[in-house]
Amino acid sequence: MNKKRAGLAGAFLCLALAGIALLIALTGPSRAALPNDATHLGVASCGGTTCHGRQYADGKVVRQDEILRWQEPSASGGAHSRAFGVLGNARGRQIAARLGLGNPQAATECLGCHSDPGKRGGQFHLSDGVGCEACHGGAQNWLASHYAVGGTHSANVARGMVPLDRPMAKAAVCLDCHFGSADGGQFVTHRMMAAGHPRISFELDLFSTLQQHWNEDGDYAARKGRTNNVRVWAVGQAMAVDRALGLFVGSLGQDGAFPQFTFYDCHSCHRAIRDGASFSPTVLANPGRPLPPGSPPFNDENMIMLSAAARIAAPELAQRFDADSRAFHAAMAQGRPQAIAAAARLRTSAQTLAATFNGTAFSRQQTFAMLDAIGSEAIAPRFTDYAGSTQAVMAMDTLLGGLVAQGSVSAANAAAVRGDINRAYAAVRDPNAYKPLEYRQALGSAIRGIRSLR
Repeated sequence: MNKKRAGLAGAFLCLALAGIALLIALTGPSRAALPNDATHLGVASCGGTTCHGRQYADGKVVRQDEILRWQEPSASGGAHSRAFGVLGNARGRQIAARLGLGNPQAATECLGCHSDPGKRGGQFHLSDGVGCEACHGGAQNWLASHYAVGGTHSANVARGMVPLDRPMAKAAVCLDCHFGSADGGQFVTHRMMAAGHPRISFELDLFSTLQQHWNEDGDYAARKGRTNNVRVWAVGQAMAVDRALGLFVGSLGQDGAFPQFTFYDCHSCHRAIRDGASFSPTVLANPGRPLPPGSPPFNDENMIMLSAAARIAAPELAQRFDADSRAFHAAMAQGRPQAIAAAARLRTSAQTLAATFNGTAFSRQQTFAMLDAIGSEAIAPRFTDYAGSTQAVMAMDTLLGGLVAQGSVSAANAAAVRGDINRAYAAVRDPNAYKPLEYRQALGSAIRGIRSLR
């Protein structure tokens, strides 16, 4: 477990019960997103005992037991290696049967994310699931320089290795399956979710932590620099908004005569329905969504977090982003042409924020201020549905971990408020039992505990 996650078990429990346990196994590259289209040689090409195939983490430069960690049979770190296998279990077969896909382990709609969709070399096996090159890029042109004496990370990147140490590059890869891409087999439709596929959700830093198989020691810092977890989180939020809007305005935005409901907030519609004289609405007013009652809203979980980050790290851009966000929500009630035009403006705002955050250091003061923003009266009223609330508690976990990693807060002091964060996780444990007002109380308690660490 990464040292920034004293409460990681609670985080993963939240994700699993939200229906994301399966999705943690879905990370594959988009052919449009990556410049590297070289042959993928297969996991075996990385598995030598002088490379990444050792049984013990006793390497001088890197751990060298990375494949063993990738294959952990039950932990989150082994989920990518299980991605192909889960297609053949009872749930995978049931989903495929309901969709009429036949064998899920041979269906294009499944393999785009549950395997490595790259060009296949001689040691490539579908059964490897999401292997090394699904994230790091096809190794055909960089494998030799990667293990050569005197080789450098920059040289590998120049030959086509994906620079996953760069937040924007990492987000582009992860989003292809953890939100979707326009490539075949890399988009979870509403029909798939109706058949039993988990809901899509994305938080770059937390998901990276769950999959971490490297040590950030002095050698790592010399080669790639230290990871700024807060920057990774903020860039991930901006690029998630960009990706969602980019797919929405394309052909994936519609499903026959209906909009593609994948893009909408599931729990704004999936509520208890009661008919009687004692009816009382289950929907709370949301100031960020100027929509008439009964209109399904676009899923804005990442927009809410991006707004909080922008208010602190890019205040000169925050007002524009918030205005564009509100205009987009309003346009959703007017018609698809108006929504597409508004989405283009909002997407530009998100892209500008991603580029800005990519060069932002995110100081201790800014990180604490972002935590305050997430718990503030300006943001909290937007937590009316389940998705935004899960993003907020994941953000608290990530930002607190970032403060620990920066040395701004001691691990012991952070542990003292983990109980409040875990209670906030508990409030969103079951999407069918989510109560917004109780969640806000849990969130407020956690935020007050974090503020005390200043």
